Amino acid sequence: MARKVILDVDTGTDDAVAIMLAAGLPELDVLGVTTVHGNAPLVHTTDNTLRVLDRIGRPDIGVHPGLSRPLVRPGFPGQKHFERDSRRDMHGTTLPLPEARSAPSDVSAVEFLLHTLRTTTERVTLVPVAPLGNIATVVAIDPSVRDAVEEVVIMGGAHAYGNVTPSAEFNVWADPEAAAAVFGAGFERLTLVPLDATHQALITREDCAELDALGTPAGTAAAKLITRRIDAYTAGSGVAIPDAAPVHDAVCVAYLVRPEVITTRPARVEVETSGELTVGRTVMDVRPNATGTPNANVAFGADGRILARLLKDVFATGPCGD
Repeated sequence: MARKVILDVDTGTDDAVAIMLAAGLPELDVLGVTTVHGNAPLVHTTDNTLRVLDRIGRPDIGVHPGLSRPLVRPGFPGQKHFERDSRRDMHGTTLPLPEARSAPSDVSAVEFLLHTLRTTTERVTLVPVAPLGNIATVVAIDPSVRDAVEEVVIMGGAHAYGNVTPSAEFNVWADPEAAAAVFGAGFERLTLVPLDATHQALITREDCAELDALGTPAGTAAAKLITRRIDAYTAGSGVAIPDAAPVHDAVCVAYLVRPEVITTRPARVEVETSGELTVGRTVMDVRPNATGTPNANVAFGADGRILARLLKDVFATGPCGD
């Protein structure tokens, strides 16, 4: 039986690849996609999500708009964040995909999540790969819905160093209070996939050429979007392998069917919400004499070749194909 999944996204380039991968995996039953502010304002992350699902012929998957701002911080991250250097901007405001033909649901993300988790007869896996406002709001309204959650798989955080500040990764930094609430919510199973892992799961320009050669809607779209990421990383600080880039959010989806794509260890994770220089930092206690009960399985390693092979296999066939 397929694993029931809800994706929570702020659709930019890596979210788009994650959505296409989840929709193309027969092992997963995508119940819906919820959107939130993040890589772009909510109206654009919602529109981008619709573009992605239309591109691969899956308008049957409902798109539910969520929070348009962080829980506590008005205007955060602010317009300045969105005025990015075009050479290094791997997302943009609108993805380079055809305009959406379908429309978002009238049921909001929070309403959809609450109803689904309250009524499901099978436990559901939540895959938030965006700022965590939607998930935090749902748990605040009804903490009992945690019992309906099989696992929460989060893309976010960093131990060694961040990407939006020296201390913080974007998804957590963009709504640190929401992240703190989710890590403190007491989910039975929470897997965290931070930058430490995703920066090891790199997709190369050669991989993109192979994806494009598949000739399928998902393959060609993924090739275009990941190439944009590679160009941005090449113009910026780069990564360990030349002409390559991480596709962070896709690693979380890959883990659902290929758990060996990451290596994890249990740790206590807490979020800094008040430090002037460290706001949004995920503080992971990995000391030999660590104190506190672990609340997450944290990925510190990842295998890019497993991810690349899965993308090519899924995007070559199945509902993503012509």
